[in-house]
Amino acid sequence: MAAMTDQTLPPLQFLPLIKPLPWGGRKLETLFAKTLPADLPCGESWEVVDLPGEQSVVAAGPWQGRRLAELIELRRQELLGEAELLLGRFPLLFKLIDAAQTLSVQVHPDAEAARRLGGEARPKTEAWYILQVEPGAHLYVGLEEGVSLDDLRRGLADGRVEPLLRRVPVQAGDFIYLPAGTLHAIGAGIVLAEIQQASDTTYRVFDWNRVGLDGRPRQLHVEQALASIRPELAGRPGHAAPASGRPGIRCRFFTFERVRLDAGGQVPLDAGRPRITCCLEGSAQVSCGRDQPLRLSRGDSCLVPACRSESLQSPDGATLLLVRVGDSG
Repeated sequence: MAAMTDQTLPPLQFLPLIKPLPWGGRKLETLFAKTLPADLPCGESWEVVDLPGEQSVVAAGPWQGRRLAELIELRRQELLGEAELLLGRFPLLFKLIDAAQTLSVQVHPDAEAARRLGGEARPKTEAWYILQVEPGAHLYVGLEEGVSLDDLRRGLADGRVEPLLRRVPVQAGDFIYLPAGTLHAIGAGIVLAEIQQASDTTYRVFDWNRVGLDGRPRQLHVEQALASIRPELAGRPGHAAPASGRPGIRCRFFTFERVRLDAGGQVPLDAGRPRITCCLEGSAQVSCGRDQPLRLSRGDSCLVPACRSESLQSPDGATLLLVRVGDSG
């Protein structure tokens, strides 16, 4: 582990946390050069995370080996600036997802439902950026028009859930906003990037009658899910466009946008709140004051502390995602 340093926190790159999951594939390896365990389907790469038992660890530099939670404890103001913690944790989680099979039909609670359900429930609003779509692939977002929660309960009892769900065709480059309380599932053949509130609370309502990697059916949370679903959310954007004018989503928890840099181009990263960036195409770098810039290849992510006023640069052109922590944790 790196020793303590008096230097201002630099832009930080973390070791990815790879998640073997029964619905995953191998595209995190082929598209983004992630190192995956052999012969296991892998569904997610957690790029920035601060949850109990799940911690981003700095990959290199003067803070190598430090967990994100440690950095918050040691350098909270530098890292967070104006941003607030979410239940004592860094407020956002960023991940890459490869859905070789359709994910479970699930919902995440909003703050009110999380309080009502108690226990370890944490609220989660999230958004997706679609990276790759196989022909015919689609999402499920919300219930079909006219379908009630009672209809869903009956469908669960009968094993007929798919006809009740609203199918949403997508293509690469689409942004999808999922406020907490939205019933949803990622369809087979989709690769995407996800930004979310820092929560791992997921209530599975239906898992397509499959088993997990241990050969047993995965746990369902039907009553908690039904208590969390907000049917009125399906098909309603509920968000604004980024102030920059770039494609993306802005809500009170985050701004999530796509940045395209021409060769030699740059975009300023204003200080004040933490920012996360991920390189999708080409190569880029994040300026580091007088130090060497942090270089990003395809699939690389980094966290820029709130104290740093830097810029995204690309010598040859690049496409990146840029996240800025919002006004509310």
